[in-house]
Amino acid sequence: MIDSSLIAKYNVPGPRYTSYPTVPYWNVQQWESEKWLKLIQMSQQKNASKNLSLYIHLPYCDSLCTFCGCHKHITKNHQVEKRYIDAVLKEWQLLAISLDKNTQINELHLGGGTPTFFAASELSRLIEGIKYIFPFTPNSELSFEAHPNSTSLEHLQTLHQQGFRRVSFGIQDYDSIVQQAIHRIQTVDQVANCHKNAQETGFTGISHDLVYGLPKQNLGGFQKTIQQTLNFKPQRIALYSYAHVPWIKGTGQRGYNEEDLPDASLKRQLYELAKQAFVTEGYIEIGMDHFALPSDSLAIAASEKKLHRNFMGYTTQTSNLLIGLGMSAISECEFGFAQNEKSVSNYLELIEKGKMPITRGHEMSKGDMEIRQHILNLMCRFETLIPENSVISKLELELQLHELITDDLVEMNQNTVRILPKGIPFIRNCCMAFDAYLKDQNPVKQFSMTI
Repeated sequence: MIDSSLIAKYNVPGPRYTSYPTVPYWNVQQWESEKWLKLIQMSQQKNASKNLSLYIHLPYCDSLCTFCGCHKHITKNHQVEKRYIDAVLKEWQLLAISLDKNTQINELHLGGGTPTFFAASELSRLIEGIKYIFPFTPNSELSFEAHPNSTSLEHLQTLHQQGFRRVSFGIQDYDSIVQQAIHRIQTVDQVANCHKNAQETGFTGISHDLVYGLPKQNLGGFQKTIQQTLNFKPQRIALYSYAHVPWIKGTGQRGYNEEDLPDASLKRQLYELAKQAFVTEGYIEIGMDHFALPSDSLAIAASEKKLHRNFMGYTTQTSNLLIGLGMSAISECEFGFAQNEKSVSNYLELIEKGKMPITRGHEMSKGDMEIRQHILNLMCRFETLIPENSVISKLELELQLHELITDDLVEMNQNTVRILPKGIPFIRNCCMAFDAYLKDQNPVKQFSMTI
């Protein structure tokens, strides 16, 4: 168990580093689509591989889960499905003009929102439209996020026929009191039915996603959730930290009182309780917040130091280009980032006028590129090598890391920075020492707490 004094010391607001620079510090608030498309072309021209990763954001949900920090649109009107899928396919067509003719897709993820809000036939139409323009590679990995309450056997069978083999079930917590607090009611039996249907359909990669730090959580209740999860023996388990940022996400995260949230010490105990149980059952801890069975491709990639991380999370697929389609979706290439319009209505209006829906982004400097790689190395391999011609001052970096080094959480030997096993829970704090944008900025109202 982590010393409570270390939790108190290092539990500060900080980025999760799904990108670097992090979104609040992006330098282009009004992207010209032509400029962004040119960066994409430069990235593809520079790299021999024309493979890309594709993320599609499907934002609709039937009801609001009050813990959710995603960009979503709440409605029970399923008439919206066709118009939205039409828009995503049109965006793909607009973008495809600028992509290399030899482009292939080696990774596709459907996120949300609730992808299974959409009818199976609409999801099938979406995938057919995607692959009509560019094919999938023979070893491509297709995955989607699924709400157990809205995921039918037809959903599973249809997506399996389209080549999907991975599915992530959003569980969060089985405790009924916690479920009521976060407005996410689903029983163990409902999850069991979905899990069984996925297995029988032929899904070989099933993940159960849990969240710790939710309102009303306690050790006893979470212990039961952990055991119920282990009873299913999913190939992967994601154990996400609840990010309480109501000043950013609005009223959705105010469905409970602040005093209902576990304090920092209890929140860490919840994580350690789960981690110990998962490791005892043979799972391997992967990077930050993930666990996988040794036979899973994520665990194999981690052991071979081939793990990669992008806006979709940890992945075995490494590509120099990530394209995000749909409302609020984020794209990444070697030279920068871009994000789509975050309003569904505005996104649809732009697409239907034949315009790219990009609203903001970031063009990378040489320093940005190097620091991004260091943070990616730390997140995936727990170590990074500082080159002799680095943009980073080693003396300044050592000063930034001094407390972490003194507390035996990090070591810095010559040119290598390594996160020690005891320091893995503080990985975000270590990455913050590399972050050039935090030095003159106050992150208090931008990010969730690190521990």
